Amino acid sequence: MAWAWRFFALPFLLPLLLVIDIPRLDSEFWWALGISGGLNVLTAVLYIKAIQQSDLSLTVPMITFTPLFLLFTSPLILHERPGFSAVFGILLIVSGSYLLNLHQKERGFLEPFRALVREPGPRLMLLVALIWSVSANVDKIGLQHSSPWFWAVAVNLAITLGLLPLVVVHLGRHGKKGWNGPIAPLLGLGLCGGLTTLCQMSAISLALVPNVIAIKRTSAVMTVLWGHFLFGEKGINNRLPGACIMVAGTVLIGLG
Repeated sequence: MAWAWRFFALPFLLPLLLVIDIPRLDSEFWWALGISGGLNVLTAVLYIKAIQQSDLSLTVPMITFTPLFLLFTSPLILHERPGFSAVFGILLIVSGSYLLNLHQKERGFLEPFRALVREPGPRLMLLVALIWSVSANVDKIGLQHSSPWFWAVAVNLAITLGLLPLVVVHLGRHGKKGWNGPIAPLLGLGLCGGLTTLCQMSAISLALVPNVIAIKRTSAVMTVLWGHFLFGEKGINNRLPGACIMVAGTVLIGLG
C-alpha cells in the first residue's frame, strides 16, 4: 500500500511533463531529490505501519507535531523563523496530545503521555512527523532549483522507485501476489496523493514551510471523524477535542 500510494499517482503526474517547462537541473536539485526521496521512502512505510497498528483517531493527530519540529529544522535548513505566536501553538499541541488519552488520567497525571508512547501507532507517527520536518525543508530547496510541479513529479517518481525493491522483497519473502482487488480504489488513492503533492509544492513555493505544513495538518480533525464513523473507533469524546486543540496549535505556528 505504501508503494501503491505513490505509484498510482504517476498516471496523473507524469503527463504534466508534456505541458510544463522542463528546468535546467543542477547539483542542488539532485542532492535534494536524493535526500527527500530517501526520507519519504522511509516515512511512507512507517505511516502505513502506524495506521495499521493503532486507531486512526489516535495515530494521525501525531502528525500535528510536524510544525512543532519545523520550528527547529526550518531555521537550520532554510533560515525561516516563525513569530512569537508559535510558542502558544506548541503549548496547544502538547495539551491536545494529552487529551487524546485523558481517560488514562486516573492512573497518574502523566499517564496520558505514557499511553501515547506505549501505543505503537502514535509512536511511529511521531517519528514520521520528525522526519517530515526535515524532508519538507528539503522539498523547498528542490523546487527552488526546478519548479513546484516538476519537483512534485520528480520526488513522487523517486519515492516510487525507492519503494519498488522493498515491495519485491516483501512479496517474495511472504509468498504474496500483491493486490487482488479492484483497481478503482488504488486509482482514487493515486489521484488524491498526486493532487496533494501538487498543492503542497505549489504552496511551499509561496509561503514559509512551517506555515504551509501547519495548514496541511488541519486534516487531523477530519481523520478523527473518519476513524469514528467509518471504522467505529471509540474514544471520540476525548480524541476529537484533543485533535481540534492540536490543530489550533499548528495554525498558531503557521500564523506566526
